Amino acid sequence: MECNHDCSSCASASCGERKEEKKKNGAERVKKVIAVVSGKGGVGKSLVSALTACALTKDGAKAGVLDADVTGPSMGKVFGVSTKAYGNGSMIVPAMTKCGIKLISVNMMLEHEDDPVIWRGPLIANMVQQFWTDVDWGDVDYMVVDMPPGTGDVPLTVFQSLPVDGIVIVTSPQELVSMIVAKALKMANMMDIPVLGVVENMSYFECDNCGKRHYIYGESKAEEVCEKYGVKLLARLPINPEFAHLCDEGRIEDADCKEIAPVVDAVKKAEKRKRA
Repeated sequence: MECNHDCSSCASASCGERKEEKKKNGAERVKKVIAVVSGKGGVGKSLVSALTACALTKDGAKAGVLDADVTGPSMGKVFGVSTKAYGNGSMIVPAMTKCGIKLISVNMMLEHEDDPVIWRGPLIANMVQQFWTDVDWGDVDYMVVDMPPGTGDVPLTVFQSLPVDGIVIVTSPQELVSMIVAKALKMANMMDIPVLGVVENMSYFECDNCGKRHYIYGESKAEEVCEKYGVKLLARLPINPEFAHLCDEGRIEDADCKEIAPVVDAVKKAEKRKRA
């Protein structure tokens, strides 16, 4: 049979001219990817990720959140999303939060949200990659990736497989801050990922009565650490019991956090890197 060079209409399975059909990438229309990272757990990466996505949405942008912390997922809880993931034939459909943020998390694929994810590293890394390629994200201006702590399989997968345009490093005011920032910075530099800046979470508590700031975890060392490593201190977030309350109730989109504004500005100004 004479070849008409239209592989989609051809029944021949052995034709040497047959072209492999390119697999659809569900994130083709995601414009910018920002990863929120830390060298250790418990410093508030998920809070910073959620607040950043919320602020971007309130500013009129289309935001998405990819929960890459597979063994400790929290984004579904924080946004009050308990729906299960489902397919539309070829892709996974992300959940939608109250304010229109697209969200994917491993909890959406478990029978019960409190079921533990007892997987080895390669399987976890593969799941994160599928969250990027196999989810039908549609049009997204900013994708916020909530990363697991440390420098293991998942951060490596994200930096190698996703077109990350920049990272935000989250720290706390404790003595370990210098080491935390150094680890995250060195990994970013090794992977050639731009660092947008540092956010110090739980920086202080502001008294409701007198307005005085109390440094519960000690005086901040963020400025000197950022100066030492040549990165920008984007924001200091206060200890705010209301944030914890809203996260517990799945209403983080109701939070009013003016301190997150410089982070949003940095995300908007991040240069889009050349895609492979």
